Amino acid sequence: MATVTRENIGLLTDKISVSLQKEDYFAEFEKSLKQYAKQANIPGFRKGMVPAGLVKKMYGQGVFADQVIKQVEKSLMDYLQKEQLDIFAQPLPLESNNQNLDMNAPSEYVFNFEVGLKPNFDVNLSNVNVKRFEVIVTDEMINEEVSRLQSRYGKMTDPEEVTTEENMLNVTFTETDAEGNVPEGGINKANSLLVKYFSPSFRTQLMGKKKDDVLDVHLATAFEDKERSWILNDLGIDANVAGAADRNFKMTITKVGLIEKAPLAEELYKASFPEQNITTEEEFRAAIRTNIEQYYAQQARNQIHDQIYHTLVDHTTMDLPEGFLKRWIQEGGEQRKTEEEAEKEYPSFASSLKWTLISSKLQQDEAIQVVPDDIREFAKQQLLGYMGGQLGALGDNQAWIDDYVNRMMKDKKYVEDSYHRIATEKLFHALENKVTAVSESISAEDFVKRVEEHQHHH
Repeated sequence: MATVTRENIGLLTDKISVSLQKEDYFAEFEKSLKQYAKQANIPGFRKGMVPAGLVKKMYGQGVFADQVIKQVEKSLMDYLQKEQLDIFAQPLPLESNNQNLDMNAPSEYVFNFEVGLKPNFDVNLSNVNVKRFEVIVTDEMINEEVSRLQSRYGKMTDPEEVTTEENMLNVTFTETDAEGNVPEGGINKANSLLVKYFSPSFRTQLMGKKKDDVLDVHLATAFEDKERSWILNDLGIDANVAGAADRNFKMTITKVGLIEKAPLAEELYKASFPEQNITTEEEFRAAIRTNIEQYYAQQARNQIHDQIYHTLVDHTTMDLPEGFLKRWIQEGGEQRKTEEEAEKEYPSFASSLKWTLISSKLQQDEAIQVVPDDIREFAKQQLLGYMGGQLGALGDNQAWIDDYVNRMMKDKKYVEDSYHRIATEKLFHALENKVTAVSESISAEDFVKRVEEHQHHH
């Protein structure tokens, strides 16, 4: 039997040594060699009739090394299982393993491995304090949404000329140089945009323009920041490059349109909220308010989850086998990384590792379970999300949905990913009720700012 010993060599880092005597592997080696001789395909010899000496000469060394390594790995795995060591990833071989394995001089071999042990730590939920932001829904927000829905379900008409900022223009942008000539391989792209997307000074030039009129457009002056970055993106220009907007285009108007807003009447209410039986403007506005409130309530929940996550990661103390983990970053992936790369990656690696440990401990404490039905429901909701609720009352689509869900359940990666997402969602749901939350009213602008600022820190 191979002997396996373990000693501590650093913080949560142990060295495991596997030592093999000749009798631990030699009989197996000879057996494998005989197998080989039966199967070997060597030109000039019939299968199974190759002399043993020749097989040994040609393949022996490889088979010998394989057999020794196989025995080492088996002994190591048996040991880890028996001792029930809770380790990170897998054992990493130590440098001293590159020994000379010679089948003609079999002897005792010792292989050393380094393992990183998972820490013991406590998670304290009682000191997690979070803010539950309650976004104030204003009349202005409701009015904007009313107007958006009126436009969305409005009728498109085509007037002769541009008369208002609400006119919709179909245009073609053709890049030109400083002299107004079209360069070879320049940008040429169609777009449609509202007059009000242009900068105020440019809008005045558009008034009275008709189909087939051509205007000179200098991106930097024709648009203000927000719209400009949107246009640059659309034209395929990288907005982060200096002077990106310092370009000239000829803009040809191919169509002048105007959306005639849908009147506030039952037809609009039905189109906007097919599931609800809305007949009056009050009910319409109330439904819009509820929608906006639900949207921000969900955003506020995500924000609470975010606060819980950061508080737990920042305030849970735990040791990690840093040296081992840095080696793991270097050697554990598809491609080897340098020491500098590992140093650079370590902080974010350690922080996500920390969260994995904290969340799996909490999932145990909170008895979080995910069953196949949860995953089926998740796939179904995701599909409905993609379809934007356009499946109506689902009528005949049930079979189609079931078919989709059954397909997804066979996709191993999808099931694993969903499993993690659902487990995390359930965990946060449980934690939400355990932490101290203080409500705070906030305007939509400030709330969005807070969320955006936060995303930049990640």
